[in-house]
Amino acid sequence: MSHTASRRAFIAMAGLGFVAGLPLPLSGFTLRQWFSESGSSLPAIGWTASIGISYSLKFLWAPALDRLGVPGMLQRLGQRRGWLLIIQPLLVLACIGLALCDPSRPIPLVAAAALVAFLSASQDIAIDAWRIELFPERAQGAALAAYIWGYRAALLIAGSVAIKLAGSLGWHGALLCVTVLIAMGPIFTLIAPAPPVAPMRRGEAGVLASLRAAVLRPLTEFLSRRGAVVTLAFVLLFKLGEAMAGTMAPPFYRALGYNRDQVATAIGVPSLLAALAGAAVGGYLVARLGAMRALILTGFVQMASMALYFALAVSGGDPIILVLKVLLEGFAEAMADAAFITFLSSLCAPGLTATQYALLSSIATLPLRTMGGFSGWAAQSLGWVPFYGLTIFAAVPAMLIMVAIVATRRAALPILQPLPE
Repeated sequence: MSHTASRRAFIAMAGLGFVAGLPLPLSGFTLRQWFSESGSSLPAIGWTASIGISYSLKFLWAPALDRLGVPGMLQRLGQRRGWLLIIQPLLVLACIGLALCDPSRPIPLVAAAALVAFLSASQDIAIDAWRIELFPERAQGAALAAYIWGYRAALLIAGSVAIKLAGSLGWHGALLCVTVLIAMGPIFTLIAPAPPVAPMRRGEAGVLASLRAAVLRPLTEFLSRRGAVVTLAFVLLFKLGEAMAGTMAPPFYRALGYNRDQVATAIGVPSLLAALAGAAVGGYLVARLGAMRALILTGFVQMASMALYFALAVSGGDPIILVLKVLLEGFAEAMADAAFITFLSSLCAPGLTATQYALLSSIATLPLRTMGGFSGWAAQSLGWVPFYGLTIFAAVPAMLIMVAIVATRRAALPILQPLPE
C-alpha cells in the first residue's frame, strides 16, 4: 500500500469507526433516556435492552455478506464497500424513522430502533471485513486504534451531546442531528481504498457452507475441550450484573431528580477519559499478572463499583456524586473489559480465531440483550436499593467460576486448551 493510500485508509478507518458508533446509543442509553422522560414504565424501559439483539447475533448473517455479491455498478467498488453503500443509506432512513417516532406509541418506535440496530450490526460486519482484508497484520493494531477513537467520539456525540441537544431542539431534532452525521458514512466508504479482490463462491450452497464454517465448526471445536461448558457459563454470566445495572441507569437517575443536562455532563467527556484510563490500567494488569488473574482482580473491582449506586441513592441527587459514580464505574468497567477481551482472545484456536472470538463475544453480550430486559420488572418490584443489591449478587457466580478455573489450571489440568491442528 502506498503512503497516500495508507493515509486514506487510516482516515477512512477512523471515519467508519465514527459512523459505526453513532447508531449504538440510539438503541441503548439515549433511547432509554428518551423513554424515561416520556414517563414509560420501568418494565418497558428494561425490555428496550432486547432491541439491540442484532449486535449479539450478527455472526449468523455475516456469511451471507461474505458470499452474496453486490448488484450492478456497485461491483466495481468491491464486495465490502459495495455492501456498505447498500447498508448505509438504509441505516440513514431507519434513523430518520426512529427520530420521527413518539414514545407514546412504543411499537413503531421499538420497530424502528430494532431496524437501526440490525442495519448497524450489518454495517459492523462489512467494516470489520474491510479492515481485516485491507490492512497487513503489522498495521492491524494501528487500524483498530483509529477505529476505536472514532467509535468512542461517536458514542460521546450520540450519547451526551444528543441528550444535551434534546433540551433545545427536542428529541426529534437531536436524533435528526445524529442522523445527519450517520449520513457521512458513504463519504468515508468512497474514501476507503479497495482491499485486494478475493475469489468467492456464491449461491445458496456457498452461503450454507460458509454458515457451517463460521458457526458450527468453531463451536464444535470449542465444546470438545475439557472445561468448555464451565467457561461458556463464565462468559455468559460475567456481564450479567453490569447489564442489569446499566439498563436501569437512565430511569434511576431520573427518579433521583437528576435533569437531562446533569446526566449528559456526567456521561460526557469525563466518562470517556475515565474509560480510556481504565482500559490502560487493565492492559497493564494483564501484562503483569496474566489475563486470568487480572480478570479476577478487575472483575471484583467492577463488582464493587456497582455499590456506588447505593451512594447515589442516599446522596439526595447531588450532581457531584453522580459524576464521581459515572467516573469510577466507567474506569472499573473499562479495566475489567481489557482483561475480559484478552481472556476471550486466549480461548481461540489457531485458524478459527475470528469466528470463535465473534461467537464468544456474542455470548458475552447476551445478558444485556436478554436478562437485561427483566431489570425493569425487578427494579419496579424490589425498589431501587434492593435491586442494585441484586445486581451485585448477580456478578458473584461468574467470579466464583473464574476462581475455580484458575485453581484448576494451577493443578496443571489441561482445561480450555485449543486442540492441536
